[in-house]
Parts: sequence; structure tokens; C-alpha cells
Amino acid sequence: MLKIGVPSKGRLMEKTFDWFGARGVTMRQTGAEREYSGAVDGVDGVELVLLSAGEIPRELSAGRIHLGVTGSDLVRDKLADWDAQVVELAPLGFGHADLIIAVPAVWIDVDTIDDLDAAAAAFRAAHGFRLRIATKYHRLVREFLTENGVADYQLVDSQGATEGTVKNLTAEAVADITSSGETLRANHLKILSDGLIHQSQATLYAARNADWAQAQGAMQALAARLGIVAPLFA
Repeated sequence: MLKIGVPSKGRLMEKTFDWFGARGVTMRQTGAEREYSGAVDGVDGVELVLLSAGEIPRELSAGRIHLGVTGSDLVRDKLADWDAQVVELAPLGFGHADLIIAVPAVWIDVDTIDDLDAAAAAFRAAHGFRLRIATKYHRLVREFLTENGVADYQLVDSQGATEGTVKNLTAEAVADITSSGETLRANHLKILSDGLIHQSQATLYAARNADWAQAQGAMQALAARLGIVAPLFA
């Protein structure tokens, strides 16, 4: 069986079902509303696996599913050398969000990454510890700041309500996903003018490490329905 993992609830699941359905592949939940089981109609030999969006990169990396739909931000952040572990088959055109760096709006002299670097150095000199940036995207943020020469900072883990960490005095800046920027503005934060780290959207991936020996036929049939190029793995 060709196993495909999709988000188990919410708009991501609904939009994923819609995207496949528009191409003649029907995905549906089976069993009770809270029971994470499903089925696929339209292509033989395909099994639906309902997972949280955050679990899908891990399952792809381990090869326990052949295909997966999740945000490109999650794949890039959770998987080191992500393109050596998965193949991007198709952006799906929904789930758009930007991973950005934002600072307090009252920091009128901080508008760019270079400004943040200078502010971080001044902050450490004044307070004796490094400027704190709250985020759950540790790999992407660290790589971005390293590439831009920012050194005097520490990442503070935040798995929710990241925008509120500055107000709550647990961080001085944030790196988070935003769609409209309204929550940032409501918390008196501004996005750095060159602080875009990654533009994310829901994407269909294939796992390089999955067992493709018995799944290539179903993959070819599914790819033909979806109008994409099937990956070729040994």
C-alpha cells in the first residue's frame, strides 16, 4: 500500500481533501468524528494516514509514510538537510504564512537585521545577558540569523502565544508564523523590513527512505490523477 499522511483536523485537512477531490481522488474520514482513520477512493492501493501536521515531517523522514501533506516551514525546521530526506512534489496553494522576525514597535531605531544585530550587542552590554527571541522554529531562525551575522541572541522556546512573550517579559523579540500581521500589531510588534525567513504553504512531499518496492504502481496512478511527476526511487 502507498501510505499518504495528511493533517488530521481543521482547515488544513479540509483544504487537503478539497485539493485531492478536485483531481478525482476522494479522501474521507471513517469511523467516529474523533477517530483518526480515513479512506481514499479513486486510486487503488492508497492508504490514508491522519496525523498532526507537526508529526508528518517525522513520519516522512522515518519512511513510515510514502507521501505527506504539511507546511513547508515544518519540513524545513524539523528535518536537517530536509531535501536529502524528502522530495517536494507539489505546492498546494493554501496554508500560506510567513515566518518572520518582529520586535517591539517602540524600537524606532530597529528596522533591519543589521539594526537588530546592533541592538542585540547593546542589550548584552547593558543587561549582561543575550537578547531573547521567542520561537518554535529553532533551526530556521538560527540558520537565518547566522547567515545574516547576528550572534548576540538566545532562542527561547515558545509553542504557543509567541506574540505575547514580549509583553510578558520572557523575550525581547519573536520569530513566528503570521498570515495577516494582525496579532503582531495587537501586541505592539513590528516586522523587520528584511526579516522574512520563509514563505510557507501546504506542500505534498515524498519520502526518500520509504519502502517503494510495492508502492510504485499506486504512485504512478496517483501522480497521473494529480497531474504531477511521480518520484523515482530505487
